[in-house]
Amino acid sequence: MLRNAVHLATLGVRQTRVTCCLPRLPLILQNNPQNAINVQVARDYAKGKDKKKEKGGKGKPGGKVEINEQQLREILNLDGLNSQMQKSVMQMKDDFVKHLSLRSTSGAIDTLRIKVDGQEHELQELAQISRKNPKTIIVNMIGFPQTIPDVLKAIEKSGMNLNPQQDGTTLFIPIPKVTKEHRENLSKNAKALFVKYRDAIRGVQNEHIRKLKKQPELGKDDAFAAQAQVTAIADRFISEADKLLASKQKELLGE
Repeated sequence: MLRNAVHLATLGVRQTRVTCCLPRLPLILQNNPQNAINVQVARDYAKGKDKKKEKGGKGKPGGKVEINEQQLREILNLDGLNSQMQKSVMQMKDDFVKHLSLRSTSGAIDTLRIKVDGQEHELQELAQISRKNPKTIIVNMIGFPQTIPDVLKAIEKSGMNLNPQQDGTTLFIPIPKVTKEHRENLSKNAKALFVKYRDAIRGVQNEHIRKLKKQPELGKDDAFAAQAQVTAIADRFISEADKLLASKQKELLGE
């Protein structure tokens, strides 16, 4: 026994430190002293893992910082954010109704927005609009002839697939036939309008995120959580716009 004890001592292992945990362990160590080393290493390794967990090391699962609506309101104008994004969705919906019908009507032409000298006007404020026949719309620009180039530009960008013909101060606008090509063109114009308003929503998102980054008193984790919330709100409005686009394209293509 003494011989084994001396042998254990030469290995740098204290027998009493191990036997306090398992009463039968000394018998095992007498037969194979190498087991003492293995047991000691295992115990020290386990303690090391526990320390890592206590200190927040790899053993500790990472937590996700969340921020609720009330906290978000305290650091940004949440109502303004929602209002701006909702406005883009509603404007897109309005443009779909006014400018992307299978048969262009004088009503759609009436409310066409014309930008003149940095300000927007409806076409009916600048011209007299009537129908020559079911296939032709007449726009008399005698009251504001200087705005004719602006009107032509607005009609071209309206997405209504119209090709006006000018005769002095009068514009003759043929109403396109409802062909497959016409349907496809209107569908492409609907997608272009969607992209325009989607980018407007992302612009609002990026503007608010820039403002968050300029708040030095806001902690890094809170700032990241707030940015994620702003992005999620933008995604929700874009998803709503995307559904409107899908519905409109289905209507235009006759599916």
